[in-house]
Formats: sequence, C-alpha cells, structure tokens
Amino acid sequence: MERRKFIYNMGAAAIAGSAQIGTNAFEPEPLYRQKSAFSAYLPLKVKPVLIYHLFERVEAETWREWGGLRTQADVDNETARIEKELKMYISETDAPIEILPLEKVNSDESAQKVAEIPCDVLLIYAAGSAGDRVYKQNRMNMLLSAGKPVVMFLRHKSGPVYLWYEIAHPKLLRGGSDDYINENLKTEDIVVDSYDEVLMRLRAIYGLKSTANTRLVAVNGLGSWGVGKEVVEPVVNNTWKIEVISISNDELTKRLSSKKNNTKLIEKIQNEMEEYLSQTGILAVRTDKKFILNSFILSDTLKDLIKDNNAHGVTVRGCMSFGKVAGTTPCLPFSLINDEGWMAFCESDFVVIPSGVLLRHISGRPVFLNDPTFPHDGITTCAHCSSPRRMNGKDLEPADILTHCESDYGAAPKVFFRKGQVITNIIPDFHSVKWVGFKGKIIDHPSLDICRSQFDCTIEGNWKKLVADMRGFHWMTCYGDYLNEIKYACSKVKIEFENISA
Repeated sequence: MERRKFIYNMGAAAIAGSAQIGTNAFEPEPLYRQKSAFSAYLPLKVKPVLIYHLFERVEAETWREWGGLRTQADVDNETARIEKELKMYISETDAPIEILPLEKVNSDESAQKVAEIPCDVLLIYAAGSAGDRVYKQNRMNMLLSAGKPVVMFLRHKSGPVYLWYEIAHPKLLRGGSDDYINENLKTEDIVVDSYDEVLMRLRAIYGLKSTANTRLVAVNGLGSWGVGKEVVEPVVNNTWKIEVISISNDELTKRLSSKKNNTKLIEKIQNEMEEYLSQTGILAVRTDKKFILNSFILSDTLKDLIKDNNAHGVTVRGCMSFGKVAGTTPCLPFSLINDEGWMAFCESDFVVIPSGVLLRHISGRPVFLNDPTFPHDGITTCAHCSSPRRMNGKDLEPADILTHCESDYGAAPKVFFRKGQVITNIIPDFHSVKWVGFKGKIIDHPSLDICRSQFDCTIEGNWKKLVADMRGFHWMTCYGDYLNEIKYACSKVKIEFENISA
C-alpha cells in the first residue's frame, strides 16, 4: 500500500491549510514557513454502501443466489470487514478523503435513502441482488441513478464472494444484451479485490472535483498556444469548470509601483531574497541581483493578486512584454509561487493549463509546464525557463539562478531534476479530444542552449508510437506515476487518453 498512498506532503498544506510545507533538503528549516493562504479545497466525501439480500429457504426450489452473505451473521462480519479495510487502506492514507458511515441496502426504502444522502462518490460493495431471483436490479439502479460518481467493489478472493462478480457485466453493464446500455456505470468503474485500484479512482475523482473548484488569476486574460480563444474558453468553462479571473496589465503595474515605492517593504523583500540565495541548494547565481530582487517583488505582487481574488494560482499572458515593466521575467516568481503551495503557469496557455491543474490535484505535487522536443531512440528532452524546485511536494531540488534563455534578461531557475526519478508526462491536444501520456525516468539534467530548467528522460513504451501520436504543443510533467488516474479522469470528461507506457 505504501507505493500507492496519496503522497500529499506540501499538497496537504495547500488543501487542508493546516500543515506547513515539508522539510527542506538543504537547510534545517523550510525557507517558507507560512501556511498556504488560499481557500481550502474540500475533502472528497465517500459514501460506502453494502447492497445485499438474505433469502429464505424454499424446499426443492432454487431459492438463493450466488454469494457468501447468507445469514445476518455473515452480513455483520462483512460490515466489520469493510469498516476495517476502509480505515486501513483509505482513511489512514494522506488522501483528502472523508469516509462517511457505511450504509446497508437490503430494501427499496434503504436504497432510496442512500441515493439522497449528500456525498461526492458512492463506493458500492455489490454483495447481493435486488431481492428477487430475476435480477431486476431496482435497488442497484436507484443507487446508480443518484447522479453521483460510482466505484463498485467486487469480491473474488478478498472475502466472501459477491454475486455481482458474476453478473455485473452481462446484467448490469449490458442489460442481458451484447451492447453496453448503462450510462451510469462503465467497465472502468468496477474493481475486484484491490484497494490500490479503489484509491486510484478516488484520487482521479478528487482531482476532477478540485479542478472544477479552481480559480486562477490570468494577468492580461486567458490565452492559448496554437488555437484561438474561441476553442479553448468553452473547454475551460464547461469541461473543466475552472474559473479564470482576468486582471489587466495596468492593475498589476499599479500594484508593482506601489510596492517599489514602499522602502520598508523592499527592505523586507531584499532580506527574503538574500535568505533564499544563501541556501546551499542554490549552487550558482549568474544574473544581475537587480533582476532577482525584482523577481521577489513581482512574486509578492502576484501572491497578493491570488489572495485578494481568493484564487489558487496565477498565469501571465505576454510574459516578456510585461517583463519590461516588472524589470524581470516571471520565471523565478512562478518557481517561488509553486514552491509555496499555489499554482503558477507560464504564458497563460489554457490548452495545457487544465492538465496541470488536474495533475497537481491528483498528485498533490507541483507540476512543470514545459516545451517538448523530438522523441528519438527511447529518450526526449523537456525544458522551460520556469520550474518548481519542490517537485516531490516536500524537498527543494538544487538550482542555479540564470537569465531567461531567449532574452538573456531577468531571473530564471535552472532546476537540477533528480536523476532516476520516475515522472508522468501529459500531452494535451489543441481541441481537448485526445490526450497522450507516458511514464519516463529522468536520466540527465544537461546545460543545452535551450530553456534553463531541462531534463532528458526515457520513454517507457513504444517511443515511435509517441512520435506518431504526439499532438498539441506544451507538455505537463510531475514526479511520480499518475497515468492511470489521468486516464480515468479523462474518461469522465469524454477525453480519449492514450497511455504509451501501458
């Protein structure tokens, strides 16, 4: 279970607002000691339901169905087993999941009651039928039609075998035909014996729920790379339900000017900058300190915008044009903001930003928006001039502070990504029809003449297929393997997902 625990660490601080950012690898205390200040995400409320039926014996007739729950004692034992498993495998993980009390359904009335209980997910333990021997499924369909996501758990060897282990596919999914007819339950919603698989689905559903409650400040408005706003905006609003709060360049300029004229504040920010640069994790500084100071001032200003709008992150459209006003590029500010628990994305590219928001919520870790390169010989390179350093959600990776690559201006981190680290790469298409993803391993962090934060990684799977199926432009990367969660989440919003590493 350890491998599949919901690694939240820094993300837990961001979501619960109750824990400080994790221990720093390069200093005795974290640089950023404050809690994340934005509004908390609500936990995922999961309602476990045991559906069963106890039959009375009828002499010389078929009077019972498949399944190991035959007496009230069996039901009581199964109830205790479920409660113990939920506590062991879900409640005591780091996941922001609230397990509601287990309900038992063995009548129409109890089914209707459960269908009306407020929750985010129904976790159905499908032990028995609807209470008749022709499987009319009335009670099951009451649950499936409640308008909530459903994860169905079936037992094969983890306990007393369940009836629906036999009939879920032919009776429930296909209604006794060869065609799938159930709109409320799909094959991917059904799990046999594995709580790892249950957790994967709950992480994905949590990611979707949190994405739909995300507010992002977009300086200079919502942008996109490769397609027009008319393509991207409906997807952001309707598919992902992300709220984008547009702020003008003039508003940001006014706030920056106010800070730069505040001598006391500038002195405080300068001390923060010196503390940051004195970390043993900062290996070299190869840009003018005025750019770094301006980056800390810009970071402070962008964080004010996030807080004042009760938002969870920020992006800037036209980074370089605004750089003249700010006296730096947003590269280092975005890195600082991500490391404090908020989200910050380059270029206001809302073709790819939704995938970053989703991956951030699923993983509980900062994500790296990057430019890809041409895959070859089972490897590829990803790079951008802004990257979080707290990539595992806890420790700051070492970094150099350089200029922005293409302008040789401002301040940008060159993050030394962890060699050997398994990563998830997500490749959204321009029209949100099909995403591609693969798992890789970081094998180098070179110093090519490209964007400053860069890594070479392996491509686990058919790299030639990746070349053939690549789409869109920007990629989104995080530490860890979350391809199954992303695929499951995409299925819920009608986006096809191709896992090259499957």
